[in-house]
Amino acid sequence: MGKLLLIADMKGSCIATPRGLEIADKLKLDTEVVAFVYAPLGKLQADAAGKAAIKKRLQSEREAELRAVIDKHQRPGQKVKLHVYWGKDMVDWVIRHCSRTAYAMVVKKGHRSETLAHASSDWLLLRECPAPLLILAENKWRRTSPVMAAVDLSTSVATKKRLNDKVLSHARLLADAMGEQLEIICAVEVPTLLQELDLVDPATYAREAKAEMAPALRKLAAKHGIPEDAFRIKRGPVEKVIASQAAEKRAQIVVMGTVGRKGVKARLIGNTAEKVLATLKTDVLALKPD
Repeated sequence: MGKLLLIADMKGSCIATPRGLEIADKLKLDTEVVAFVYAPLGKLQADAAGKAAIKKRLQSEREAELRAVIDKHQRPGQKVKLHVYWGKDMVDWVIRHCSRTAYAMVVKKGHRSETLAHASSDWLLLRECPAPLLILAENKWRRTSPVMAAVDLSTSVATKKRLNDKVLSHARLLADAMGEQLEIICAVEVPTLLQELDLVDPATYAREAKAEMAPALRKLAAKHGIPEDAFRIKRGPVEKVIASQAAEKRAQIVVMGTVGRKGVKARLIGNTAEKVLATLKTDVLALKPD
Protein backbone atom coordinates (compact mmCIF):
# COMPACT_ATOMS: atom_id res chain seq x y z
CA MET A 1 0.00 0.00 0.00
CA GLY A 2 1.29 3.48 -0.87
CA LYS A 3 1.41 6.58 1.27
CA LEU A 4 -0.01 10.07 1.03
CA LEU A 5 1.76 13.05 2.61
CA LEU A 6 -0.79 15.60 3.82
CA ILE A 7 0.40 19.07 4.72
CA ALA A 8 -2.04 20.30 7.34
CA ASP A 9 -3.89 23.57 6.97
CA MET A 10 -2.59 26.64 8.64
CA LYS A 11 -4.15 27.35 12.00
CA GLY A 12 -7.79 28.36 11.67
CA SER A 13 -8.26 26.77 8.23
CA CYS A 14 -9.78 23.35 7.60
CA ILE A 15 -9.60 22.37 3.93
CA ALA A 16 -6.57 20.17 3.30
CA THR A 17 -7.02 17.76 6.19
CA PRO A 18 -10.58 16.55 5.47
CA ARG A 19 -10.09 16.54 1.70
CA GLY A 20 -6.74 14.77 1.96
CA LEU A 21 -8.17 12.11 4.25
CA GLU A 22 -11.08 11.59 1.84
CA ILE A 23 -8.75 11.10 -1.13
CA ALA A 24 -6.41 8.83 0.83
CA ASP A 25 -9.38 6.66 1.82
CA LYS A 26 -10.64 6.46 -1.78
CA LEU A 27 -7.19 5.44 -3.03
CA LYS A 28 -6.50 3.11 -0.08
CA LEU A 29 -3.38 5.02 0.94
CA ASP A 30 -1.88 5.31 4.41
CA THR A 31 -1.66 8.95 5.46
CA GLU A 32 1.06 10.99 7.11
CA VAL A 33 -0.15 14.37 8.29
CA VAL A 34 2.54 16.97 8.93
CA ALA A 35 2.23 20.43 10.40
CA PHE A 36 4.75 23.14 11.16
CA VAL A 37 4.93 25.45 14.16
CA TYR A 38 7.36 28.30 14.59
CA ALA A 39 7.76 31.45 16.63
CA PRO A 40 10.90 33.60 17.07
CA LEU A 41 12.09 32.92 20.62
CA GLY A 42 15.49 34.57 20.44
CA LYS A 43 14.50 37.78 22.22
CA LEU A 44 12.46 36.17 24.99
CA GLN A 45 13.75 36.69 28.53
CA ALA A 46 14.08 32.97 29.14
CA ASP A 47 16.89 30.46 29.40
CA ALA A 48 17.33 27.48 27.08
CA ALA A 49 15.12 25.25 29.24
CA GLY A 50 12.37 27.86 29.29
CA LYS A 51 12.46 28.28 25.53
CA ALA A 52 12.40 24.52 25.06
CA ALA A 53 9.31 24.34 27.27
CA ILE A 54 7.56 27.03 25.21
CA LYS A 55 8.48 25.24 21.99
CA LYS A 56 7.11 21.95 23.35
CA ARG A 57 3.89 23.61 24.52
CA LEU A 58 3.24 25.21 21.14
CA GLN A 59 3.83 21.90 19.36
CA SER A 60 1.57 20.06 21.79
CA GLU A 61 -1.24 22.59 21.34
CA ARG A 62 -0.99 22.32 17.54
CA GLU A 63 -0.94 18.54 17.73
CA ALA A 64 -4.07 18.45 19.91
CA GLU A 65 -5.85 20.82 17.55
CA LEU A 66 -5.02 18.71 14.51
CA ARG A 67 -5.79 15.44 16.24
CA ALA A 68 -9.33 16.69 16.86
CA VAL A 69 -9.73 17.48 13.14
CA ILE A 70 -8.31 14.09 12.13
CA ASP A 71 -10.57 12.23 14.57
CA LYS A 72 -13.56 14.04 13.07
CA HIS A 73 -12.76 13.19 9.44
CA GLN A 74 -10.83 9.92 9.66
CA ARG A 75 -12.61 6.93 8.09
CA PRO A 76 -13.00 3.62 9.96
CA GLY A 77 -9.84 1.54 9.61
CA GLN A 78 -7.89 4.39 8.00
CA LYS A 79 -4.22 4.56 9.05
CA VAL A 80 -3.14 8.11 9.88
CA LYS A 81 0.08 9.32 11.51
CA LEU A 82 0.51 12.89 12.74
CA HIS A 83 3.79 14.79 13.17
CA VAL A 84 4.20 18.41 14.23
CA TYR A 85 7.60 19.90 13.44
CA TRP A 86 9.26 23.05 14.71
CA GLY A 87 10.33 25.21 11.78
CA LYS A 88 9.16 27.71 9.19
CA ASP A 89 10.66 26.31 5.98
CA MET A 90 7.91 23.87 5.04
CA VAL A 91 8.91 23.74 1.37
CA ASP A 92 12.50 22.70 1.98
CA TRP A 93 11.39 20.04 4.49
CA VAL A 94 8.85 18.55 2.06
CA ILE A 95 11.31 18.45 -0.84
CA ARG A 96 14.01 16.78 1.26
CA HIS A 97 11.55 14.35 2.85
CA CYS A 98 10.03 13.32 -0.49
CA SER A 99 13.48 12.74 -1.96
CA ARG A 100 14.06 10.12 0.74
CA THR A 101 10.57 8.58 0.99
CA ALA A 102 8.28 7.62 -1.88
CA TYR A 103 4.75 9.06 -1.74
CA ALA A 104 1.84 8.47 -4.08
CA MET A 105 1.13 12.19 -3.74
CA VAL A 106 1.59 15.25 -1.57
CA VAL A 107 -1.57 17.19 -0.69
CA LYS A 108 -1.76 20.83 0.40
CA LYS A 109 -4.17 23.74 0.26
CA GLY A 110 -3.36 26.20 -2.50
CA HIS A 111 -1.85 29.59 -1.90
CA ARG A 112 -2.28 31.14 -5.30
CA SER A 113 -0.36 34.38 -5.52
CA GLU A 114 3.04 35.30 -6.87
CA THR A 115 5.19 38.28 -7.69
CA LEU A 116 8.59 38.41 -9.33
CA ALA A 117 10.10 39.01 -5.91
CA HIS A 118 8.39 36.12 -4.16
CA ALA A 119 7.45 32.60 -5.19
CA SER A 120 4.76 31.03 -3.05
CA SER A 121 5.04 27.55 -1.59
CA ASP A 122 2.81 26.25 -4.41
CA TRP A 123 5.17 27.38 -7.15
CA LEU A 124 8.26 26.16 -5.33
CA LEU A 125 6.77 22.71 -4.75
CA LEU A 126 5.51 22.51 -8.34
CA ARG A 127 9.06 23.06 -9.53
CA GLU A 128 11.01 21.09 -6.92
CA CYS A 129 8.90 18.41 -5.21
CA PRO A 130 9.68 14.95 -6.67
CA ALA A 131 6.26 13.52 -5.74
CA PRO A 132 2.93 14.23 -7.49
CA LEU A 133 1.47 17.39 -5.94
CA LEU A 134 -2.25 17.86 -5.34
CA ILE A 135 -3.05 21.52 -4.73
CA LEU A 136 -6.51 22.04 -3.25
CA ALA A 137 -8.71 24.99 -4.18
CA GLU A 138 -10.12 27.02 -1.30
CA ASN A 139 -13.20 28.31 -3.10
CA LYS A 140 -14.39 25.44 -5.27
CA TRP A 141 -17.31 25.23 -7.63
CA ARG A 142 -20.38 23.64 -6.12
CA ARG A 143 -21.52 20.17 -7.16
CA THR A 144 -18.22 19.20 -8.81
CA SER A 145 -18.18 15.90 -10.64
CA PRO A 146 -15.76 14.58 -13.29
CA VAL A 147 -12.02 14.04 -13.09
CA MET A 148 -10.31 15.82 -15.98
CA ALA A 149 -6.93 15.05 -17.55
CA ALA A 150 -4.99 17.50 -19.71
CA VAL A 151 -2.66 15.96 -22.30
CA ASP A 152 -0.55 17.12 -25.24
CA LEU A 153 -1.55 15.06 -28.29
CA SER A 154 0.68 17.05 -30.64
CA THR A 155 4.01 16.37 -28.96
CA SER A 156 6.74 14.31 -30.59
CA VAL A 157 9.02 14.53 -27.54
CA ALA A 158 9.49 11.18 -25.82
CA THR A 159 9.45 12.60 -22.27
CA LYS A 160 6.18 14.45 -22.95
CA LYS A 161 4.64 11.32 -24.44
CA ARG A 162 5.52 9.45 -21.27
CA LEU A 163 4.06 12.31 -19.28
CA ASN A 164 0.78 11.91 -21.21
CA ASP A 165 0.71 8.26 -20.14
CA LYS A 166 1.44 9.22 -16.55
CA VAL A 167 -1.32 11.84 -16.52
CA LEU A 168 -3.89 9.42 -17.93
CA SER A 169 -2.87 6.63 -15.55
CA HIS A 170 -3.29 8.87 -12.50
CA ALA A 171 -6.51 10.40 -13.79
CA ARG A 172 -8.00 6.99 -14.56
CA LEU A 173 -7.07 5.76 -11.09
CA LEU A 174 -8.69 8.78 -9.43
CA ALA A 175 -11.84 8.57 -11.54
CA ASP A 176 -12.27 4.87 -10.83
CA ALA A 177 -11.62 5.29 -7.10
CA MET A 178 -14.10 8.14 -6.83
CA GLY A 179 -16.70 6.58 -9.10
CA GLU A 180 -16.60 9.60 -11.39
CA GLN A 181 -16.50 10.12 -15.13
CA LEU A 182 -13.11 10.77 -16.77
CA GLU A 183 -12.75 13.48 -19.40
CA ILE A 184 -9.61 14.38 -21.33
CA ILE A 185 -8.84 17.79 -22.79
CA CYS A 186 -6.19 18.80 -25.30
CA ALA A 187 -5.54 22.27 -26.72
CA VAL A 188 -4.71 23.33 -30.27
CA GLU A 189 -2.81 26.58 -29.92
CA VAL A 190 -2.65 28.62 -33.13
CA PRO A 191 0.67 30.53 -33.29
CA THR A 192 -0.21 34.12 -32.39
CA LEU A 193 2.26 35.77 -34.77
CA LEU A 194 1.10 33.75 -37.79
CA GLN A 195 -2.50 34.53 -36.93
CA GLU A 196 -1.85 38.26 -36.50
CA LEU A 197 -0.08 38.39 -39.88
CA ASP A 198 -2.96 36.51 -41.54
CA LEU A 199 -0.57 33.77 -42.57
CA VAL A 200 -2.90 31.05 -41.29
CA ASP A 201 -6.63 30.60 -41.00
CA PRO A 202 -7.28 29.62 -37.34
CA ALA A 203 -10.16 27.28 -38.16
CA THR A 204 -8.21 25.49 -40.89
CA TYR A 205 -5.11 25.29 -38.72
CA ALA A 206 -7.10 23.76 -35.87
CA ARG A 207 -8.89 21.30 -38.14
CA GLU A 208 -5.62 20.07 -39.63
CA ALA A 209 -4.02 19.85 -36.20
CA LYS A 210 -6.90 17.72 -34.92
CA ALA A 211 -6.47 15.34 -37.85
CA GLU A 212 -2.76 15.02 -37.08
CA MET A 213 -3.56 14.29 -33.43
CA ALA A 214 -6.01 11.48 -34.25
CA PRO A 215 -3.44 8.62 -34.27
CA ALA A 216 -2.04 9.67 -30.88
CA LEU A 217 -5.56 9.97 -29.49
CA ARG A 218 -6.53 6.48 -30.65
CA LYS A 219 -3.30 5.00 -29.29
CA LEU A 220 -3.74 6.56 -25.84
CA ALA A 221 -7.41 5.63 -25.68
CA ALA A 222 -6.65 1.99 -26.48
CA LYS A 223 -3.67 1.80 -24.13
CA HIS A 224 -5.57 3.16 -21.12
CA GLY A 225 -8.97 1.66 -21.85
CA ILE A 226 -10.62 5.03 -22.30
CA PRO A 227 -13.39 5.66 -24.86
CA GLU A 228 -12.25 7.92 -27.68
CA ASP A 229 -15.28 10.16 -27.17
CA ALA A 230 -13.92 11.05 -23.70
CA PHE A 231 -11.27 13.16 -25.47
CA ARG A 232 -12.01 16.80 -26.30
CA ILE A 233 -9.75 18.89 -28.54
CA LYS A 234 -10.34 22.64 -28.28
CA ARG A 235 -8.71 25.60 -29.99
CA GLY A 236 -6.94 28.20 -27.87
CA PRO A 237 -4.04 28.81 -25.45
CA VAL A 238 -3.43 25.73 -23.32
CA GLU A 239 -4.10 27.33 -19.95
CA LYS A 240 -7.33 28.99 -21.16
CA VAL A 241 -8.62 25.81 -22.78
CA ILE A 242 -8.01 23.78 -19.63
CA ALA A 243 -9.54 26.38 -17.33
CA SER A 244 -12.63 26.98 -19.47
CA GLN A 245 -13.31 23.28 -20.04
CA ALA A 246 -12.86 22.51 -16.35
CA ALA A 247 -15.26 25.33 -15.48
CA GLU A 248 -17.83 24.16 -18.01
CA LYS A 249 -17.75 20.59 -16.68
CA ARG A 250 -17.26 21.58 -13.02
CA ALA A 251 -14.33 19.18 -12.75
CA GLN A 252 -13.42 18.25 -9.18
CA ILE A 253 -9.78 17.50 -10.05
CA VAL A 254 -7.67 18.43 -13.07
CA VAL A 255 -4.68 16.15 -13.63
CA MET A 256 -1.89 17.66 -15.69
CA GLY A 257 1.84 17.58 -16.30
CA THR A 258 4.32 20.28 -15.43
CA VAL A 259 7.82 20.68 -16.79
CA GLY A 260 8.98 22.39 -13.61
CA ARG A 261 11.06 25.23 -15.07
CA LYS A 262 13.24 27.05 -12.59
CA GLY A 263 14.78 30.46 -12.11
CA VAL A 264 14.04 33.68 -13.97
CA LYS A 265 12.72 31.89 -17.07
CA ALA A 266 9.99 30.20 -15.04
CA ARG A 267 9.00 33.46 -13.37
CA LEU A 268 8.82 35.48 -16.59
CA ILE A 269 7.17 32.86 -18.79
CA GLY A 270 5.42 30.66 -16.26
CA ASN A 271 4.62 26.97 -16.43
CA THR A 272 1.26 25.92 -17.83
CA ALA A 273 0.30 24.36 -14.51
CA GLU A 274 1.06 27.61 -12.72
CA LYS A 275 -0.98 29.65 -15.20
CA VAL A 276 -3.90 27.26 -14.80
CA LEU A 277 -3.70 27.47 -11.02
CA ALA A 278 -3.99 31.24 -11.17
CA THR A 279 -7.59 31.03 -12.35
CA LEU A 280 -8.85 27.47 -11.87
CA LYS A 281 -11.41 26.98 -9.08
CA THR A 282 -10.78 23.33 -8.44
CA ASP A 283 -8.11 20.90 -7.26
CA VAL A 284 -5.08 20.31 -9.49
CA LEU A 285 -2.84 17.24 -9.45
CA ALA A 286 0.48 18.19 -11.05
CA LEU A 287 2.81 15.46 -12.30
CA LYS A 288 6.44 15.69 -13.43
CA PRO A 289 8.08 13.63 -16.17
CA ASP A 290 9.80 10.43 -15.02
